[in-house]
Amino acid sequence: MKILIFNAGSSTHKSSLYDIGQTLPQEPPAPLWEAAADWGQNQGQTELKVKANGKTIKTQLKTDDREEVIKELLQTLWTGETRVIENLDAVAVVGHRVVHGGPDFRQSILLDDDSIKKIRELAVFAPLHNSANAAGIEVIRKLKNDMPQVAVFDTAFHSTIPRKVATYPGPASWWDEGIRRYGFHGTSHRYCSRKSAEIVGRDVQGLRLVNCHLGNGSSLAAIRDGKSVDTTMGFTPLEGLMMGTRSGTVDPSILIYLQREKGYDAHILDNMLNKQSGLLGISGISGDMRTIHAAEDKGNPNAILALDMLVYRLRYFIAAMVASLEGIDVLTFTGGIGENDASVRQRVCAGLSYLGIQIDEKLNASSPQDRDISTPDSKVRVLIVHTQEDWEITRDCYTIMQKK
Repeated sequence: MKILIFNAGSSTHKSSLYDIGQTLPQEPPAPLWEAAADWGQNQGQTELKVKANGKTIKTQLKTDDREEVIKELLQTLWTGETRVIENLDAVAVVGHRVVHGGPDFRQSILLDDDSIKKIRELAVFAPLHNSANAAGIEVIRKLKNDMPQVAVFDTAFHSTIPRKVATYPGPASWWDEGIRRYGFHGTSHRYCSRKSAEIVGRDVQGLRLVNCHLGNGSSLAAIRDGKSVDTTMGFTPLEGLMMGTRSGTVDPSILIYLQREKGYDAHILDNMLNKQSGLLGISGISGDMRTIHAAEDKGNPNAILALDMLVYRLRYFIAAMVASLEGIDVLTFTGGIGENDASVRQRVCAGLSYLGIQIDEKLNASSPQDRDISTPDSKVRVLIVHTQEDWEITRDCYTIMQKK
């Protein structure tokens, strides 16, 4: 069974193709083909990178229209040096990462007209992402209308969060209006919870895990018995941790003040909180950790402050997740920063020694994938897990198609 995965961002599109046999393998196999398109750098142009058949091909497309980009990207599946199939008919199902499932979508589903319409309507909660997800679905429908398509929702994993955690302490009517804690990065958190249990040789049942998905966008999840019971992101992906360009949690009265005294409208505030804050806002340099570290090494005080704040807020929210779990057995780091930034892991864990967390400095410095980096006497196992969202989506597609 060949399964094609679509993972759409606001100005990116990533895809991969897996070939699954009669049974679902326990470990993720290497995809037959991978492609990544990015049109966020230069207006009217897209950088396309495709990997297949032992080759990596980079090209520049003279368009930034999502539909055109996806069609060009798909052509590399059955033409040129990266050709791995005859045509789209060779694909059994297309799986889509959909960011926001709202209050209704609590698990992955086989798409139909009604669910596609609902995904478009949910764009009011995640305008950049759900619209992009829906656009990818429509491209496949135009190319092959009878192609089975599956939606895997980032919010679905967090649908198990108790109502006392999911409810904001505003008017009771908010809940009925769909204003509640949804949480995000759920596909990554779900994969990492299962992989973490495997690494420590435990069943997910009875396991208390804090999973740290740290990248340009970052969130934590408190996971008990394989289910999310708390998370740092909320109604939108803006709440919680300080991120690359997002502020994370701030006093909402700041926004009221800026609106009343400075005349800022919703567009300005949205842009400020999502694109001009976080590491970029504090450092004044960049939202990229590599650039911030380089500036820190040169003694840049704003870069030093940005990193100190990031680490402090990570410790703060990890402690909050531990409180939700009433203890912790495993602390897992994943995502671009979580997997690769040994300095951040070391600083965070150093401030959590009161929990009995001790890491092996040499192991941590080497950033090994899918490894326990804690010392033998650490009371909490500390892991680095390479998150594989596409594989998690593939698993759901396989399961749904087997039932179908």
